[in-house]
Amino acid sequence: MGQPENPTSPTSTTQPPQTTTTTILPITTQTTTTYNKKLTLIPLIFLIYFEVAGGPYGEEPAVQAAGPLFAILGFLIFPFIWSIPEALVTAELSTTFPGNGGFVIWAHKAFGPFCGSLMGSWKFLTGVINIAAFPILCIDYMEKLFPVFGSGLPRTLAILFSTLFLSFVNYTGLNIVGMAAITLGIISLMPFVVMSLIAIPQIQPHRWISLGQKGVKKDWNLFFNCLFWNLNFWDTVSTMAGEVENPRKTFPKALLMSVILTCLAYIIPLMAVTGAVSVDQNEWESGFMAVAAEIISGKWLKIWIEIGAVLSAIGLFEAQLSSCAYQVLGMADLGFLPKFFGVRSKWFDTPWVGILISTLITLAVSRMDFTDIVASANFIYSLGMLLEFASFVWLRRKFPTLKRPYKVPLGIPGLVVMCLIPSAFLVLIMVIATKIVYLVSGLMTIGAILWYFLMNYLKKKKWCVFSNGDEIEDGEEMLSS
Repeated sequence: MGQPENPTSPTSTTQPPQTTTTTILPITTQTTTTYNKKLTLIPLIFLIYFEVAGGPYGEEPAVQAAGPLFAILGFLIFPFIWSIPEALVTAELSTTFPGNGGFVIWAHKAFGPFCGSLMGSWKFLTGVINIAAFPILCIDYMEKLFPVFGSGLPRTLAILFSTLFLSFVNYTGLNIVGMAAITLGIISLMPFVVMSLIAIPQIQPHRWISLGQKGVKKDWNLFFNCLFWNLNFWDTVSTMAGEVENPRKTFPKALLMSVILTCLAYIIPLMAVTGAVSVDQNEWESGFMAVAAEIISGKWLKIWIEIGAVLSAIGLFEAQLSSCAYQVLGMADLGFLPKFFGVRSKWFDTPWVGILISTLITLAVSRMDFTDIVASANFIYSLGMLLEFASFVWLRRKFPTLKRPYKVPLGIPGLVVMCLIPSAFLVLIMVIATKIVYLVSGLMTIGAILWYFLMNYLKKKKWCVFSNGDEIEDGEEMLSS
């Protein structure tokens, strides 16, 4: 199988003998092979975990929307409909094209530079909008312990300084972020383990079917959006593939372990709390897990879970900021952005320009109303995922002989079926969107298209220095041989 890159072969783009394992060299070696500190398996597992979940802190609205039975079934079944197919796609494509840029590379290789740029814009906008929510979530939980952060200048300053501090931590290195993810993941999950164990003697299985309310109208929009929000973003870690030690072996293992960890972290506390606590279904709002902890064991456990929520939000911020920053780096390497956007820190080897840009946009977005903005982020994320599934299937057809270190064991008809099921769910998410979401998402997409033509204009006029991303096309003839 071998290593994905060979930095000592500067002529690898013109030597035909290594046809199926070196054609990606032009897009992966510029910034990812001269550094020794690489992400290993365990930090990568927890980074993926924080890309997707970070704990069961957002699953409560599913119970409020559809009751305990549908919530439990949703978190049991939805991973097979959505999480596993997305993780399988990410595993195959990240190991085949292990460079910073991830899904941008996949869309580019499948359908050309326009689709690659559009994919990058959609995913980046989704990422920074999500990042902006986490410092606010931190302060919301801090507010319960320190009411001074409830409003006004103290709240604004707290969000500002927490964002800047967490961005600086990200700047200090991906290995630091990876080790922090392990620590934050273990600490934030521990109170749920304790709560679930304490709840066992109190569980009454009939509560898993109904909490006792009759005639409660189900909110399927909220229910499906809750499942989608809590179990997506498996592909975002692909933008850091160039920073992973032996990604062709490490990525599939890390994705498998993180899928198992994430699903267990959702379903075990959900079954424990719904079985042990008898409250009105309408009480299951975001943050109810902390209230349930106090009912089950006392205020000490509630405080522990609230602290865990803050730590989880920190982990989510760090993981997703890393993905956005390395996506910017990868797009610069590919020639979609000026070369300056790919500059790394001399001290920490991190893409400081990508971190800075992501942080500034995050601060701007954090002052907006999130209701429609986050819904719009889901909408354009869905557009990006439809393009990603199409790229996956088309790359199999376009390059049937390309060596894939990890390969989903299905033929093209099977892959189409595998991708059609989650794609149908994506279409459902978009169909039930509001008019304002259509408007905001449409404006974002128009902006993404204009951005592509602006970059081409700057490249044509030579007003900015761009990397030679066209080298990607040089290997396509070899890829198909």
